[in-house]
Amino acid sequence: MSESGNVIRALIRTEKSTVTEPQGKYLFLVNLRANKVQIKQAVEQLYKVKVKDVNTFISLGKMKRVRYQAGRTPDLKKAVVTLKPGQKIETA
Repeated sequence: MSESGNVIRALIRTEKSTVTEPQGKYLFLVNLRANKVQIKQAVEQLYKVKVKDVNTFISLGKMKRVRYQAGRTPDLKKAVVTLKPGQKIETA
């Protein structure tokens, strides 16, 4: 999992995540097997910024039903990346 594209899956743009952007915090959807060091290196390589801190958490999937079939949504790993002062990720 050395490639940055395999570590970072998406930049999450929700109302809650955009509130923290002025503080230099960005929310990413990451690979379940990625660790904090890999996430930090991937963000620095992809967005050309300096990362101060990485906090991760796993959102467990929920049980769902479709007609008579029981199923489950996938587990997701998210990372809150704090950038060093003066750094910014340009978002569209």
